[in-house]
Amino acid sequence: MNEISDAAANAVEQTFLLQTEGFLHWVKSLLTLENLFKVLSAIITILVIWIIYRLILRGIKKVPAEKTTQHRQMLFKKIVKYCFYTICVVYILGLFGVKLSAIWGAAGIAGVAIGFAAQTSVSNLISGLFVLTEGSLKIGDLIIVGDVTGIVDTISLLSVRVHTLDNQMVRIPNSTIINSNLTNNSYHSVRRLTLNVSISYKNDMTTALEALKKAPELCPTVLKDPAPAAWFDGFGESGINMTVAAWFKPVDFLQTKNDLYIAMKKVFDEAGIEIPFNQLDVKIKED
Repeated sequence: MNEISDAAANAVEQTFLLQTEGFLHWVKSLLTLENLFKVLSAIITILVIWIIYRLILRGIKKVPAEKTTQHRQMLFKKIVKYCFYTICVVYILGLFGVKLSAIWGAAGIAGVAIGFAAQTSVSNLISGLFVLTEGSLKIGDLIIVGDVTGIVDTISLLSVRVHTLDNQMVRIPNSTIINSNLTNNSYHSVRRLTLNVSISYKNDMTTALEALKKAPELCPTVLKDPAPAAWFDGFGESGINMTVAAWFKPVDFLQTKNDLYIAMKKVFDEAGIEIPFNQLDVKIKED
């Protein structure tokens, strides 16, 4: 038994020594002057590419704000970043004799398989290119997509992240944005607020219209140009329908809306205009 154990131990030791010698021989074969020059050349080339990459990024950052937007800068940065990584990988593979034609062929086959397995992600990726280049939204905009209302935090190739007005993060796939109606409340520098009100049939219509026209003048956030407007909007079941419209900056939405409601009530009270409300008359019939 001892002889068998010693023989097994010697066999294992001989195998280990052979493997170690083979590994050392392979390492020594790599430590040649030619390979050393290849490594140095690769390091210098990648360093030059990296410097060019950083200079391009710095140039993008220095573009004046009036000539571009934040999300377009982000798009250019991502394109430059992907190009940098692609060039480095292709260069290193070519340096060590890897045939790129075989890689492209395998990538094509893998791409078809992945395309069938991840159609949603591909759709979002393509939609993301349209979202980034279309310019219909940017970081900081207040948007409405379906039943989601929020302020844009990030715009990526797959999705747009927003935080709602109650500060919840919502991720909206880019394909949803492309296939849905997108409302951007911050796209233009000014917005119009339209409020409806009803007056009693007992009131004089001319007096009511003149009073309603004064309401926007009492609101400090309402713009004078474009000028506010007021008009009649039909005869309702309980009163005469009226509408007032005022322009304001998007950041002043809540203040403008509150101030305008307060002003409408104030001018109507001062002019003696009655705002009707539903009433229930009960009559008791005596036998």
